[in-house]
Amino acid sequence: MLSEYGQIFNTVEGNTSFYADPKPDTIKKWYQAVPEDFKFTFKIPRRFSHDMALQYCQDDLKVWLDLFSPLFPKIGQVMLQLPKSCSPEYLHRIEKFCALLPEELNLGVEVRHLGFFDKGNNERSYNQFLMKHNYNRIMMDTRPLFSEIPNTEAVIDAQAKKPKVPLHVIATSNAPIIRYVGTSNLKDNRAFYKPWLNKIRLWLEEGKTPYVFFHTADNYDAPLLARQFIADLGLDHNVSLPFPAEKEAKQNSLF
Repeated sequence: MLSEYGQIFNTVEGNTSFYADPKPDTIKKWYQAVPEDFKFTFKIPRRFSHDMALQYCQDDLKVWLDLFSPLFPKIGQVMLQLPKSCSPEYLHRIEKFCALLPEELNLGVEVRHLGFFDKGNNERSYNQFLMKHNYNRIMMDTRPLFSEIPNTEAVIDAQAKKPKVPLHVIATSNAPIIRYVGTSNLKDNRAFYKPWLNKIRLWLEEGKTPYVFFHTADNYDAPLLARQFIADLGLDHNVSLPFPAEKEAKQNSLF
């Protein structure tokens, strides 16, 4: 499935690494399954960010980095997803943990405590920290999801699990990450992501490399949402569209 995916998309949000470590043989298979220009974006395990609260994990983190080192040439970013309980008072702890990561890995950081969205000193200090070290602030756009009436099991479950945080758009480094959680009606998403189209075009003109990941409540229509977005982006240069016509029937069976 990853090989088929890599023929269409050029990156993937590696969520499984958040919960469990793969075997070394699996790492090798992942490397071989995708093209040379494909970029993985793996989440740093939750045992560091949630269970250990970013403390006393240097040795364990080194083991994890050694495990993934064969994939480093194809890793676009690693993603540090912090729990809602991680408030601005722990910024120093975040800084110390991030300093343990090798400079060759780009880093994106996702915060969920509302203190990081206060448009005051807390958020300013956080953004300055990210910019100083060329870390990317991950932007979670869940507005479309929470605009829906929770009348299906998938939407109810997604609204219970996804964070409802303000959307503050800022590129703190050269590879901003957008995690977009769409509404179930594909066309209704256009009103929500229209501002993103101009922002992404601007970032590309500035030489940035934005990462955009699409989700829906059950993720069944996420590939179709990605195709619609890319078509609406309408770039002039060569961008491969998800689900070319000759592959659409085959690929739909994968999701």
